[in-house]
Amino acid sequence: MARGAKRHAVAAAVLAAAFLPSGAHAQTAFTWQQIKDKFEAANPTLRAAQLNIDESRAAEITAYLRPNPDLNGGVDQINPFSKQPPPSGGPDVYRPFAYTFPFGSISYLHEREHKRELRRDQAKESTAVAESTFLDQERGLVFNLRSAFVQVLESKAVLENAQENLSYWDNELGVNRTRFQAGDLALVDLNRLELQRAQFESDYENAIVNLRTAKIQLLMLLNDRTPIQSFDVAGPFEFADSLGPLEDFRTIALAARPDLKAADQNVELARVTHQLAVANGSTDPTFSVDFARNPPIPVYFGISVSIPLRIFDRNQGEKARTQVDIGRNERLRDAAEAQVFSDVDSAYYTLVQAVNLLRPYKAKYLPLATDVRDRMAFSYRNGGASLLDYLDAEKAYRDTRLAYLSLIGSYLTAAAQMNMAAGREVVQ
Repeated sequence: MARGAKRHAVAAAVLAAAFLPSGAHAQTAFTWQQIKDKFEAANPTLRAAQLNIDESRAAEITAYLRPNPDLNGGVDQINPFSKQPPPSGGPDVYRPFAYTFPFGSISYLHEREHKRELRRDQAKESTAVAESTFLDQERGLVFNLRSAFVQVLESKAVLENAQENLSYWDNELGVNRTRFQAGDLALVDLNRLELQRAQFESDYENAIVNLRTAKIQLLMLLNDRTPIQSFDVAGPFEFADSLGPLEDFRTIALAARPDLKAADQNVELARVTHQLAVANGSTDPTFSVDFARNPPIPVYFGISVSIPLRIFDRNQGEKARTQVDIGRNERLRDAAEAQVFSDVDSAYYTLVQAVNLLRPYKAKYLPLATDVRDRMAFSYRNGGASLLDYLDAEKAYRDTRLAYLSLIGSYLTAAAQMNMAAGREVVQ
């Protein structure tokens, strides 16, 4: 019987190799950190979002520029009909530029109340908001990436389970064929056992398709054109039996969540914008220097100051609007903090539920299902159990095993949800 089991195990391995795509043994397995690094370097959505930061930094240069001076020039008192005698005497000659009055001036607007510095501070705060917004977008995309990564791991585990079930059933078929040849098993029972193999083959084929689909989704997020048969991932497909207290996750989230940081930065941006609105209500003088020639004066210059009288428009509307905007952003910041607590609490209790389900499955239900299947198989081979009882025990084992793998996948997805809620990886 040992030699038969070994022979059937080899046959199952050959069958698995036949079902797997060509080149599967040449796969390169990537860890989660390698997948994340590839994603950050190649994902087009993430790279496009990062350009918003560069645009905002370029706007800082514009915001801190000084006003350009104005240069004016002109020529006046050109007389196209002027005729005058030359100094040495004689007939009149055409002299339209005899009394020409050339003049020029240069002026510069002087900005008061630190307007230029406030514009720079406003642009820098906008850049900080853009950076936090980018990190928040990356947080959501990394969650999608982690979910796709977990889906590949789960699909691999299900495929491995389907291979094991198929190998086990082929071994059982070998034993029962021997019983049939020895006259210890009816043909109808053997045929029913043979028909049961179709379910294991179906599970195996579906597992292959699901694994390929999961890899396609992951490669799409990586913007990678690697053939599926040459791509693989590796990582622990297991759960952690213990979790830290909820308050620890809340504290981490308050310090690390980029959307909450962006909300704080929006409040500061609103305050700087209000200060700029107040400064824009002040008067900015324009200083000018003019120079000209006015015969018989060969050259002269003058100095002037232009001060607008801000009697009616003192930027009252923008002052009021930006003051209101400060309060609005403060309320939005409170709403963002409430969302952080909601996300962390929801992810935490989802994790707790998953762990509470996985513990009895690992400690009790899986060993129990395996023991029942093995005992029923032994009893059936020795005439102590019916074929229906044996098939029911096999189905119960298969369902329990699949439920356990699905629960681990749910746990790892919930862990990814907790990492997203906390703003960084807190559960591996």
